[in-house]
Amino acid sequence: MGTRIHTSEGASAPTRLLRAVGLFTGDMRQFGEWVKRQVFIIQLLDCVLRGVAQVMFVNNPLSGLLVVIGLFVQNPWWALNGLLGTAGSTVSAVLLRLNRSDGAVLAGLHGYNGALVGLLMAVFSAKGTWYGWLLAPNLFMSMLCPIVSSALSSVVSRWDLPVFTLPFNILVCSHIAATGSTHPYFPVVDIQMYDSLEMIKWRLSLQLFLSVPVGVGQVFGCDSPWTAGLILLALLLCSPTICFHAILGSAAGMCVGLVLAAPHMDVYSGMWGYNSVLSCIAVGGVFYALTWQTHVLALICAFFCAYMTSAISKLMSVLALPACTWPFCLSTLIFLLLSSENPAMCRLPLSSVSYPEENRHYLKQLKASGKAPTHNRVGNLQEGEANDQLEVESDPSDSVKVQEM
Repeated sequence: MGTRIHTSEGASAPTRLLRAVGLFTGDMRQFGEWVKRQVFIIQLLDCVLRGVAQVMFVNNPLSGLLVVIGLFVQNPWWALNGLLGTAGSTVSAVLLRLNRSDGAVLAGLHGYNGALVGLLMAVFSAKGTWYGWLLAPNLFMSMLCPIVSSALSSVVSRWDLPVFTLPFNILVCSHIAATGSTHPYFPVVDIQMYDSLEMIKWRLSLQLFLSVPVGVGQVFGCDSPWTAGLILLALLLCSPTICFHAILGSAAGMCVGLVLAAPHMDVYSGMWGYNSVLSCIAVGGVFYALTWQTHVLALICAFFCAYMTSAISKLMSVLALPACTWPFCLSTLIFLLLSSENPAMCRLPLSSVSYPEENRHYLKQLKASGKAPTHNRVGNLQEGEANDQLEVESDPSDSVKVQEM
């Protein structure tokens, strides 16, 4: 993805203000370039914050900081485990030298599965908070995330697909299945059919309208409206489109829960929304260039994902396992494999995926160069050809920087 940098002097005050705001929004690319020249500790801190934010497809360290603050508001112990998991996963990827050439580590793409593993292992632990021995399996499982991710990537990369949170699902379900509720050292809570997080004490006084923002917070296993508000603010800071589709996906999940006559406690707690949140964001502008057609497709995917959540939750409960984000992964992969001749449904190559506003800029550049795709698989283009298409300049004094996620 490229950002056009104008070198003209004497810009007006509003223009300078917009440029200043641009330094903290989007993917903060200029800050990322500065971090590359700093010591390892600063680079690791930036990677950890980006990794936490990448759970919501956001590559912005300030957004990650807001999410971390929200996690501490919910539960400091959970937040600590989440940070440990993100750091462990990132350091493991660095030691294994996984995909360092394409900037995946610096973008936090090897941290978000570790963040979820650390968080959810603490959430599912029957030992409660501040059980220090949990840090050992947490670190071990999080450091396995890049290995599982790399193995899965070698398979799904044939279709130019992401691994999403499949490593998190595999590792957390393995941990729960291996320990169970009777383990003397690392017991987990009993998994019920309609209450996969029964150790969270929901307030019966929660209003229905709160279930929408809380559904966004449930992506991190959090039920606090304050935490949900900080997460939404983090999404808004990076991309208003992502923030809007997160709310839309949570609302879709809530509606499906009501239609399927789910227990009101589950609907109010946002448990029906978090998978739909991720699906709606992924299809609504992240992996597809945003058009009104892909916007409708994202909404359909969110509804479908909510139905998948109900079905998979019942199936997984037979094995005493939580649904985690299996519904999101399966439903979104189905929609990303959609084959359509509609040029308005353009799936971007993974090497060019960024936040939705930048993705639209990328598609406009393709159209301006006369190389716009005639089918929905932009990913079929060769990587070198895609990069060449990005180097479109209308003014010789302009410069375009290309950075792959």
